[in-house]
Amino acid sequence: MLSGLPHVPCPRELAPADARQLTRLFFERLRTLEEGTRAYQYVRNTLIEMNVSLVNFAARPFRDRPGGPENEDIVQVGIIGLIKAIDRYDPDRNTQFTTLALPYITGEIKRHFRDTTWAVRVPRRLQELRSELAKATDALGSVLGHAPSQAELARYLDLTEDEVREGLVAANGYSTQSLDAPQDSADDNRRAAASSRSARSLAETVGEPDAALEAVEDWHTLAPLLAGLDERSARILRLRFAQEMTQAEIGAEVGLSQMHVSRILTRTLHELREQLLRDD
Repeated sequence: MLSGLPHVPCPRELAPADARQLTRLFFERLRTLEEGTRAYQYVRNTLIEMNVSLVNFAARPFRDRPGGPENEDIVQVGIIGLIKAIDRYDPDRNTQFTTLALPYITGEIKRHFRDTTWAVRVPRRLQELRSELAKATDALGSVLGHAPSQAELARYLDLTEDEVREGLVAANGYSTQSLDAPQDSADDNRRAAASSRSARSLAETVGEPDAALEAVEDWHTLAPLLAGLDERSARILRLRFAQEMTQAEIGAEVGLSQMHVSRILTRTLHELREQLLRDD
């Protein structure tokens, strides 16, 4: 069943011209074989091996991306596209196999980057919108001479500004940066002044929660409750927490025993706490 086919000991090492010629010959034989037979598998596998160079060629534009063609995963993904092209190619259409194969291979590689290389998972609609916005930004930038605004992008893509804004925000999820990575200053003057110092990391430029701000709401809620206390309880609280006096010192100040002061503090704090936590 394989009579007339040349023996190809190392299909991946064929020159491109030889690979094209043998590919046509092997496709002609493949269509005459029954799928699932050993002969069919041999011819199909040889076609795959002979055309792996197409995968390497299609992967070159992705060399600058993380996980580019040096990554074996990208080659394997491209081979999936190659196999799909082999299974769908019809020699009777009188078109070169490469004409069909390259879009299939490139499509699989792009799908791989779209589905697996985002740092944050976003809906596919936004992944595709990010790509459209990137192309539109380049196209408009060359025409306008400046970076296009959201309104200009919206008109160009026939979208609303909210949709453009959503796509731009989603694009931030494509890649991440370490908080310890040094940050370049956008101000050239400050950059020159800081050249003698080591660059600050992003973590050093991010603010921290202000504990005092967290207490603002509590103070606003507590103020009317304090105003409703009797004069003696209010004075004891002021001496204890504003002047930081001990219970014995407070007792001597107001003419009460330390035990009595302790009971007043406990009762007053308990009542204030219950009123603060009340849902109404």
